[in-house]
Amino acid sequence: MPPAVLSAPAVAKKGRLPALTGLRAFAALNIVFFHFSNPKWFGPFAPIVDNGYTSVSFFLLMSGYILAYNYSDRAKSGELRAPTFWVARLSRLYPVYFFALIVSLGMLVQEWHVRTHLQFAAGFVMTPLLLQGWSPSLATFWNTPAWTMCTEAFFYLIFPMVVRWRRPKHLGGLTVNLFLLWLLGMVLPVLYLWLHPDGVLHPDRYTDGFWMRALKFTPPPHLPSFLFGIVLADVDAKLARDGYKRLLLGLGGVAGLYTILYFGDHMPYPMMHDGLLMPLFALAILGLAGRNLISRFFGFAPFVALGQASYCLYILHFNLWNLIHSSGLLEKTGLIQLDPWISYLLLITGAVLTMVLIERPAQRWIRSINQ
Repeated sequence: MPPAVLSAPAVAKKGRLPALTGLRAFAALNIVFFHFSNPKWFGPFAPIVDNGYTSVSFFLLMSGYILAYNYSDRAKSGELRAPTFWVARLSRLYPVYFFALIVSLGMLVQEWHVRTHLQFAAGFVMTPLLLQGWSPSLATFWNTPAWTMCTEAFFYLIFPMVVRWRRPKHLGGLTVNLFLLWLLGMVLPVLYLWLHPDGVLHPDRYTDGFWMRALKFTPPPHLPSFLFGIVLADVDAKLARDGYKRLLLGLGGVAGLYTILYFGDHMPYPMMHDGLLMPLFALAILGLAGRNLISRFFGFAPFVALGQASYCLYILHFNLWNLIHSSGLLEKTGLIQLDPWISYLLLITGAVLTMVLIERPAQRWIRSINQ
């Protein structure tokens, strides 16, 4: 190793952002409620739950932001090693991902009955390898939410390269980059609305054509959002953590998101995935990454604790819910009277236990054998 590298000071570890961890708890719960609730139960928050699928887009954008927040300085100093990074990320992602597939084994029976033999074989091989998202027809095979992890795995693969791309140093140039990535993120949705490739003039959340599935579930349409998050981390680094500016940005982002979601039924559905909401997600993230009233709320310790288990909750919730209800457990124990709230509690408990008993021990073990 060259002497210059040996003498270079280590990059200081970044401070935690508890409010964003707390926000992840709400985003994960919102996806659960979107899949398994009546939005009307939530009163003024009904528009948020009714459009809960947008929380996935938020997760993908924030993934780029968090990775850049933690690794950009290391990349600039030459300390970021791609193999080490890949092991670190996959040590967190894959053990729980694989456990969720085991929990979801019963789904394979249903997949067998609705797929051709070739499709079933392809899905059975591609899903454990985090490749199913590259096939629109197989993206939701075995475990419906798992397509997101295919997209995340692709982002992890390219991150050590893209984070080294030279970006503007000034706020104005970074803002231009964000604007261009926002426009890029809307290209494919606009083309879908213009060309009607699935033959649907007014697509909505129930549209399930090949090209709609490609737009929603394959990695490339989400790439601008991920890159947007990386550039957003550069913007974040130029703003003071304290002060009213971040509070105003956060309030503006939250208010804008609520407004868009309130009128969600009147918005062009393909635009609601990533593109249209990117700037508003960005404002919310910048606000919560500061020290202010809204960051203190989302940084409340129980929210942060659940946010740490948000990945487990997200990847397990769909098939675990189906398993709970198909098993007759609630009826046999008399807890059916408390449903769906008891089911939400069981999902949260299962997610926390999975984090404590599987995710963290597996992560420590994988990292230890890689050292």
